[in-house]
Amino acid sequence: MKTLTLLAGGLATFPMAGFAGQSSGTGEPDREAAKQQPAVLAQRAPVLQHEQAPAHRQEQVPDYYPSAPAPPSAWGTYEPGKGFVLLRSDLGEVNFSIFSYVRYLNQENLEETYTDSFDRTFDVSIRNQMQLQKVNLTFKGWLFDPKFQYRFYTWTSNSNQGQSAQVVVAGYMSYLFNDNFKLGAGINALPTTRTTNGTFPNWLKVDHRTIADEFFRGSYTTGLWAWGEITDKVEYRAMIGNNLSQLGVDADELDDNFNTLSGALWWMPTTGEYGPANGFGDFEFHTEPATLFGIHYTRSDEDAQGQPEIDSFDNSQIRLSDGTRIFSPDPFDVGVNIRNATYQMAAVNGGIKYCGYSLDVEYYWRKVNDFRTIILNDTDTGLPVDDLWDHGFQVQGSTMLAPKTLQMFVAGSKINGEYGDPWDLALGFNFYPFKRRELRLTAQFLYLDNSPVGYNSVPFSLGGNGVVFNTELMLAF
Repeated sequence: MKTLTLLAGGLATFPMAGFAGQSSGTGEPDREAAKQQPAVLAQRAPVLQHEQAPAHRQEQVPDYYPSAPAPPSAWGTYEPGKGFVLLRSDLGEVNFSIFSYVRYLNQENLEETYTDSFDRTFDVSIRNQMQLQKVNLTFKGWLFDPKFQYRFYTWTSNSNQGQSAQVVVAGYMSYLFNDNFKLGAGINALPTTRTTNGTFPNWLKVDHRTIADEFFRGSYTTGLWAWGEITDKVEYRAMIGNNLSQLGVDADELDDNFNTLSGALWWMPTTGEYGPANGFGDFEFHTEPATLFGIHYTRSDEDAQGQPEIDSFDNSQIRLSDGTRIFSPDPFDVGVNIRNATYQMAAVNGGIKYCGYSLDVEYYWRKVNDFRTIILNDTDTGLPVDDLWDHGFQVQGSTMLAPKTLQMFVAGSKINGEYGDPWDLALGFNFYPFKRRELRLTAQFLYLDNSPVGYNSVPFSLGGNGVVFNTELMLAF
């Protein structure tokens, strides 16, 4: 009796897609692989002499099984980009993957305090410790129809023990209508910059960004999104969501405006691809120059309740360029609280990969205005500004010193803001002991100049000035 087995055509986009497999810029599998019809594998028992047994039973087998066939020698298979296949049948597929890392972080060379633009002095959080950082356990696959797909996960931020968003249980469902239009619903990242557009975790750094990228970007929220190809070399992604970051925010704290919009459009003119998940670095060693150019735009009406006050896992907050949260009490020190504001941000980026070398640049513009305020006293004091304009950039470059083994990278960024011009610069190395992306050891020296961002899950601290050293052992499959 023959059993038909349908193989999944791929997974929908997600910021963590494409760990080690081949995927496009939105995180779904390689375009050509996705276009193939689901394969049909025939397996039967008994197995007759001289017939080839299925792949999982290539060992010597008897001519005839009087009852059921022998069980496979191993449970499931490993497929890059999917993880371990736990179940595959004509009704669906279940895959399992893990992302985690251990970090040693030394910030003892940072200055102990910083002073903001309004002469207020704050302590800098300085850490010298080992951390088992994020642990992500993901189940993904398809059900009933390979075009109907799902991804559900548990994500912990162990450095934030005790905070409300330390453990996140989330996911989404999607339907792949065709290569041009795919639709998803659930929790996902707003495509505000390169790093929130499905490139994670294929970064040069382990699970953290430059301070400019961190300052300008949006984060995860619940919503609807569409993505797909416009041509073989042009792709898009667009999302409408609840707010810029829903982590640590419950439904009662959200405003009644479902109006957070974010979109990205990117072009890969030379090769039509930019490596797994359009990530950073040329681990794959392109023998022809691969190029990418992209644009992003995001708009959101935000209120104080919808911007979490805690510096929790992968949080996103609107800040002045000196690090002051605009929804914190009396942010301008004039006796006025801000209750609502409109955030608009645009970004453009470009990159090239060739023979183990890579160079990626990104520029950001952000405007925050339409402030709604509450005056804390009887004076006529108002805000000193009607709107905030900030812009900045990041540059990341790398080279493979030894193919698929040792990579050196340099990354830096700068913010040109109305309340300060902070910057950072990093030099690091990635070592791949098995010559695969799934496991790597990273060492990085990072210099911070008045960092306007920082929380427990990243190496930089809010207000940090000085040198930071960190190492990570990262597992991602």
